[in-house]
Amino acid sequence: MRVEFLGVPMDDLTLEETVAQAALAMRERRRCQHVALNVAKLVKMRSNPDLRRDVVESDIIGIDGMGIVWGARLLGLSIPERVAGIDLLEQLLHLCARDGFRPFFLGATKDTLEKAISVLRAKLPTLQIAGWHHGYFEMKKDQEIVQAIRESHADCLFIGLPTPRKEHLLANFRDSFGVSFIMGVGGSFDVIAGAVNRSPLWMQNIGLEWLYRTYQEPRRMIWRYFSTNTIFAALLAKAMIGRMAK
Repeated sequence: MRVEFLGVPMDDLTLEETVAQAALAMRERRRCQHVALNVAKLVKMRSNPDLRRDVVESDIIGIDGMGIVWGARLLGLSIPERVAGIDLLEQLLHLCARDGFRPFFLGATKDTLEKAISVLRAKLPTLQIAGWHHGYFEMKKDQEIVQAIRESHADCLFIGLPTPRKEHLLANFRDSFGVSFIMGVGGSFDVIAGAVNRSPLWMQNIGLEWLYRTYQEPRRMIWRYFSTNTIFAALLAKAMIGRMAK
């Protein structure tokens, strides 16, 4: 069911329900775009119209981030669980290997993506990969990449491009890929390839995955999390005060 949190729509689906919706879209050959919503993305949407459009126009707005889960629950929304993008990706790849759906991977560096594909082929030997391309290409090559994806006859497309590059690509070509299920996967290719480690499960469960990422990449992450978390806390506090005043 779609709900609204701090002015942003999102879907209170479980991991199992999200996988089921993706599978149905691929079986019916209809387009279904998924976006993973976390605290950083929710905050950036306020000043980035392309990012906001990418989120609100998506068919499934998944809740990826314990900050969103806890914040929504504080405002009285019944959120069943967090659906982390990497967990959803892994479940979907197992589904593809089992049911014969063919994914296309777009993003990361050439070496990282090839390493990730090597890992997946060893782990899921029945997985049929429609194609792949690294994420370091100029915008003038967008049409060429889109055509390659279309000609691959892939069932699903996993995009690991940064913001706002991904949003620009989707705004212009989401209806041209010829792919049923489309999902942004952030840095998941780096995780699969072993270039970046996920935090321990106990840190994920208490919402400290961001702290572990900051430890691994302090220069890139420390200001990002400090700035977005601070703004999010202020937005949530304002909403809670407004709710209590009613």
